[in-house]
Amino acid sequence: MIEHGGNSKRLAELAGCAESELLDFSVNLNPAGIPEGLFQVCFKTLDDISPYPEAHADTLRKLAAEKWELRSENILFGNGSTELISLLPRAINCKRALIVTPGYLEYAESCRKAELETVMFPVKEEDDFKLDLDALKNDIMPGDLVFIGNPCNPVGTYTSVDELHKLVAAHPEVVFVIDEAFADFCGHTMLSMPLLDNLVILRSMTKYYAIAGIRLGYAVASAQIISDMLELQDPWSVGTIAARAGEFLLKRDNRSGETRKIREDLVSALQKLGLKVYPSEADYLLVKSDKLLSKELLKYRIAVRDCSNYPGLNEHFIRIAVRTKDENIQLLEALRQILCPQVPAFAQKRKRPALMLQGTCSNAGKSVLTAAFCRIMLQDGYAVAPFKSQNMALNSYVTPDGCEIGRAQAVQAEACRLDPDARMNPILLKPNSDTGSQLVLHGKPTGHYNVKEYFSRKKELWHEVTAAYDSLSGEFECIVLEGAGSPGEVNLKSSDIVNMRMAQYAQSPVLLAGDIDRGGVYASFIGTYATLEPWERELLYGFLVNKFRGDSSLLADAHDYVVNMTGKPVVGVIDYQHDLGLPEEDSVSFGFTREVVRDSQTLDVALIYLDHIANFTDFAPLEIESDVKVRTVSSGQELGEPDLIILPGSKSVVADIAKLRSSGLFDRIKSSNARIAGICGGLQILGQRLLDPEGIESSNQEATGLCMLPFETIMRKDKTLRRNQVRRGDGTFLSGYEIHHGESYATGNDCEVMRDDQGNVIGFEQGRIFATYLHGVFDDDQFRRDFLNEVRKNKGWELKNTLTEYGIENALNFLAEHVRSRVNMKQIYKRMGLR
Repeated sequence: MIEHGGNSKRLAELAGCAESELLDFSVNLNPAGIPEGLFQVCFKTLDDISPYPEAHADTLRKLAAEKWELRSENILFGNGSTELISLLPRAINCKRALIVTPGYLEYAESCRKAELETVMFPVKEEDDFKLDLDALKNDIMPGDLVFIGNPCNPVGTYTSVDELHKLVAAHPEVVFVIDEAFADFCGHTMLSMPLLDNLVILRSMTKYYAIAGIRLGYAVASAQIISDMLELQDPWSVGTIAARAGEFLLKRDNRSGETRKIREDLVSALQKLGLKVYPSEADYLLVKSDKLLSKELLKYRIAVRDCSNYPGLNEHFIRIAVRTKDENIQLLEALRQILCPQVPAFAQKRKRPALMLQGTCSNAGKSVLTAAFCRIMLQDGYAVAPFKSQNMALNSYVTPDGCEIGRAQAVQAEACRLDPDARMNPILLKPNSDTGSQLVLHGKPTGHYNVKEYFSRKKELWHEVTAAYDSLSGEFECIVLEGAGSPGEVNLKSSDIVNMRMAQYAQSPVLLAGDIDRGGVYASFIGTYATLEPWERELLYGFLVNKFRGDSSLLADAHDYVVNMTGKPVVGVIDYQHDLGLPEEDSVSFGFTREVVRDSQTLDVALIYLDHIANFTDFAPLEIESDVKVRTVSSGQELGEPDLIILPGSKSVVADIAKLRSSGLFDRIKSSNARIAGICGGLQILGQRLLDPEGIESSNQEATGLCMLPFETIMRKDKTLRRNQVRRGDGTFLSGYEIHHGESYATGNDCEVMRDDQGNVIGFEQGRIFATYLHGVFDDDQFRRDFLNEVRKNKGWELKNTLTEYGIENALNFLAEHVRSRVNMKQIYKRMGLR
């Protein structure tokens, strides 16, 4: 027989499994778990564990007295309410103990140790173990110490506090102990009534706040009873951490509503299995069966409380804790197989297996690592797709059906050998100021919002995100999710729709990546962990050290330190990948850093760095060319005498024109003899005027461009999103994708206008100036080489005829091979629930 609940080590031995594999329904803790914020309180308290705590937790007594409008002299805290129960038979002058049973076994045990005569008052099974107060009155004798659990343990029945108060008031010669260890679950307490001299109310913080490992409870009684208990209590029963936790929890609001609903659903399901379930107002249920369920359930690695050692009960009674919905379904399914396998299986809504990559900061490598795991799973035969619920980036991509998503998700789709799909990135935020962004929802722009406006829509957008995820995941075997920023950004957690809340919805384990190249990666791991709530830490599977240079064996001590501090392992060390050829996550780290050994015929390419640069990866293909050196330029002084000037895309053209003027670049570009190329926003900058009458990108309705090409642009509310191609005057084709609000039209006949098959203006060319709305034109190896050769020809240099391949297929395979070599995919698949 199992003597008590919560002994997970012993229960696991009986079940023949590891403790971590045991689903324990034998201990009654709130299924909502530890309250948010408590971990941080305990973490901070570690700084104060050297000095002795208050001998009798006087600060806690004062706070509890304020909460219940009492005096400190009426309250005593202890190491759980069990310690206080042990003091009562010795502190109170009584002739015998009368215990309502079945009830908490420690009542009788404490009386036995105090050598106090003990009498049981059994409640009747035929009355569903409901306490009959009239019958109890007949058994009460003057000088008794009466123990009543309300709700009682193990049944959970509740007796009206009004009726109990009348009973206590009617017997002043008897001391009543009302144990309210589980009262918070039903929302009724004797503390709402006047405190009587012959009443002791026991309160446990262990059960309701799920802090069995801290141990904290308190007694409320007359000053005389508390004084007598205090004389017997050893000092320092309440340690510093428990005291600080109690101070925090006494200020918490009741949160029993959700538990009540889960309990009701569990009762209904148990009854459908033919089980007798007794009424309960607590977070547990007393259940009766013809079978010995406690032993049968251990075969399924599920533990329940065997109630055979409770007076009045036998081995056919078990007590079941109310746990989370998913855990309850696991219990119900095991009971179904034991009792009535012919009944349809309980529907357990399991999501598709998933893995999520989060980071300790932006640009920790989440996007690239997500692509790596996508390709690994594809190689292993899984139908896999990427997902990022919310992406803030100016680097976007147009899907085949004309929707706009983050460029990173397009790369991840390619890693899965899929066409990009708007469901892979349902929310794309494209910043157009320090405090505002354009919202692209399901691939279509819906307007511009400042931070407050966007946050006010988060609840509505969460439903859009989950609908997109459910639709996408329904078509694949598994999903690899990417987070955003860091899950440790405490200012954003309440409105999170992209990190841990998304992982919870997807039922996905989380790998947290950190950039060791920046330094402080292990502090970032531990610091991020410290900001997570208990439910978030359960989702965290382990850490990934990313962008490492050196001998990873030298990191062993650091990895041990992380495990000791968090209980979570470092699951892999990923090397810094030089010249990988995959687009960066966002313009936060934009730059061209490849070392180029320049000679007299190396092309000097100046990429103008705009404040609102968009789709900067348009120019990443140039970096693979051996005869090109790309450098970013932010001021007129830096420009020099380049061979090629590139004006990239912009999310706020008017603002960037103003910046070109203030930085001195405006005049320097106009006077330069270099070849000039403008892409999208860069095209608009090269024109004569930009008109924005509806304020699409700016409050300024008109701006003057560089006037280097004879055309004007007017901003339109509807955004152009499409893949396209166009024939140039020399017969060659350009291909790429359009993402822009502007519509441009020629104002003269002295330049070539490039149009698509429908007559839409796609670009302009005149002499040394080339401008197009097409993103991705330099991805085409032949066009890129031809374009560079035009620059070389104009300089009188030798032409280069060897094509350099710009394709990410080889890069993805290389990356996947490296990541696979550094992590245990078998364990990751197991954690995901994949075969």
